[in-house]
Amino acid sequence: MSWGSELWDQFDNLEKHTQSGIEFVERYTKFVKERTEIEISYAKQIRNLSKKYQPKKNSREEEENKYTSCRAFLSTLNELNDYAGQHEVIAENLSSQIIAELSRYLTELKAERKSHFQDGRKAQQHMESSWKQLESSKRRFERDCKEADRAQQYFEKMDNDINVTKADVEKARQQAQMRHQMAADSKTEYSNFLTKFNQEQNEHYYTVIPSIFQKLQEMEERRIERVGMSMKTYADVDRDVLPIVGKCLDGMTKAAESIEPKTDSKQVVDSYKSGFEPPGDLEFEDYGPGQAMKRTVSETSLSNSRGEGKERPSGGKSKGKLWPFIKNKNKSPKQSKEPISNRFNEFMASKPKMTCLRSLRRGLSLKLGSGPEDFSHLPPEQRRKKLQAKIDDLNKDIQKEMDQKDALTKMKGVYEKNPQMGDPASVDPRLAEIAQNIEKLQFEVQKFEGWLAEVEGRLPSKSDPPRRQSGLYETQNSNSSTVGNNCAQDRESPDGSYTEEQSSETQAKVTISNPPEVDDEFDDDEETLPTIGTCKAIYPFEGHNEGTISVTEGELLYVIEEDKGDGWTRVRRNEDEEGYVPTSYVEVFLETNAKDS
Repeated sequence: MSWGSELWDQFDNLEKHTQSGIEFVERYTKFVKERTEIEISYAKQIRNLSKKYQPKKNSREEEENKYTSCRAFLSTLNELNDYAGQHEVIAENLSSQIIAELSRYLTELKAERKSHFQDGRKAQQHMESSWKQLESSKRRFERDCKEADRAQQYFEKMDNDINVTKADVEKARQQAQMRHQMAADSKTEYSNFLTKFNQEQNEHYYTVIPSIFQKLQEMEERRIERVGMSMKTYADVDRDVLPIVGKCLDGMTKAAESIEPKTDSKQVVDSYKSGFEPPGDLEFEDYGPGQAMKRTVSETSLSNSRGEGKERPSGGKSKGKLWPFIKNKNKSPKQSKEPISNRFNEFMASKPKMTCLRSLRRGLSLKLGSGPEDFSHLPPEQRRKKLQAKIDDLNKDIQKEMDQKDALTKMKGVYEKNPQMGDPASVDPRLAEIAQNIEKLQFEVQKFEGWLAEVEGRLPSKSDPPRRQSGLYETQNSNSSTVGNNCAQDRESPDGSYTEEQSSETQAKVTISNPPEVDDEFDDDEETLPTIGTCKAIYPFEGHNEGTISVTEGELLYVIEEDKGDGWTRVRRNEDEEGYVPTSYVEVFLETNAKDS
């Protein structure tokens, strides 16, 4: 159905209708633009959420990724990040395929509509001008006819009057004839204008206006079709990303199905297995008059604190773990005195204080984020795994160096056969450097293999019967082996950290890092060490552990014992305060006679 034939008289209504069509396109474009902004904002929030829960580097979360549940969650976060990317693709396609296209089309549509309505207004103005000309000629024809009638009447009146001269009558007759001629000319002009107007009016309503309205109809239909195509594109943009979104969701499902509780449980065993043997049975000790009972180490908890004597009051409870080399503010009461000979033998069997301070140093360095090179701060099983991993890494480095050496050797052979390609001597420095690197790496491998053999020799086999240490020090030999084995291992908890437990129920505690108390007379008569120099603290140090002393930056102290090679220097603040500080934390100025000695 054509607008030109049916709506020839609805010019103003068609103008309003086409304007509302343009406003609809603008409204739909705004809708798509707001949807695009929502998709961009949603994708950004999803990406931030995924990034927020990604494991941090060098953190506990990164360590937990060895569990299948944590790896599945990490995979879910990665898939979620890809899922957010698909929403960014939706926003980009909506912007390029709909918003940009409709914005450009709106500009063309407005220009086309303006042109068509300008042509319609020109046609209407032309018809109004023709109609005005017709009305003017019609009024002129009417006026001339009336003037001719009055002139005729005047002539007849003059002709019938006997008193009027012949000349006046002739003049009136000529005037009447002239008016009749003018009326005839006006009639002819009016007839011509009427014919012309009718032709133009017929052309206007049957040719010009229908043509303009037909163009407007085609423009409107193209607009409606374009909006429909945009709506279809709107749906296709979402449909195009559904396969990839489905893959993301499938990846999340696959990650969830990959969780294996048994595997995670086994990983917990691999991560925290200490390698220590369970405690054995207690031996019965009969009481005899004048004979003191041996102090028995409590191994009923998971603390595995061998070589430590503890006494609990009757009815008391053991309160958690109490590891050696910790600061305990609740001073334990002194044990009942024993003969001097027994106490002196125990004193001689124990290792010097500095040996045990090495374990203290390991604990402090562990708190600062790094452990000793031989991983002796870890339990045996964990230490074995770390050493094995280190050996594997070193072997990989050796293999890389060997590959480079083989390649350079082949290159040198080519240069020797074809001197024009290069100087063979130019490869020698690099070969020598690689040889040195291989030698260093092999030395490191041997060193770590020695430590690994030491650990594997200490680990108990499954066939070995459990043993229990029923006394503090049974003999000098057993005491020496206990101190040697426990100094690097039993000073730390199974997870590699030092535990501090202040229990008022703990009555006695023997710490190997300090020489055993021989007697009150030995403490009172102990000779004060002489001063061998001074030192200045270049870093603050908080001496939380027993045997250390806290210092502030810039503080001046007296040196009473220099570093013996284990990284600790013994200093004194006044007559009553002395202890060990890390050598790297102070600047030491030894006296001349001390250096010479």
